[in-house]
Amino acid sequence: MFKEKLMEDLKVSMRNKDEIRKNTVQMVRAAILQIEKDKGIQVEDDKILEIIAKEVKSKKDALKDFEKAGREDLINQTNQEITVLQEYLPKQLSREEIKAELEKIIAEIGATTMKDMGAIMKEAKAEMGASADGKTINEVAKEIMGL
Repeated sequence: MFKEKLMEDLKVSMRNKDEIRKNTVQMVRAAILQIEKDKGIQVEDDKILEIIAKEVKSKKDALKDFEKAGREDLINQTNQEITVLQEYLPKQLSREEIKAELEKIIAEIGATTMKDMGAIMKEAKAEMGASADGKTINEVAKEIMGL
């Protein structure tokens, strides 16, 4: 489903001469094709969501560097690309929603120390998927556990 939507969005963006959207969709499609070629598999929708979430994370990381360098042109372009990518992701959970979810997970696992962080992260990513980024999950988990 996502592959078809991406292809359709690519065609529309080309017709509308929307360069940012076209380039962003092409970047995602290239990442999907690369994984399919490398692993010899058909990428499913949940994996496509992971790919898109990873692209958003890398764009946000790059944004920090652009801000340090004072590159307004790249900052604007990257923000537009992030906006396009986020249209494909499920609604992002707020910090409070992540906290509530993590409190349940920590209680279920019985986590008390930093050693339990791997199990918490694994369970949290399985539950929340692309609705929350790993960095935020990690920060909130440490807050809850007082680490």
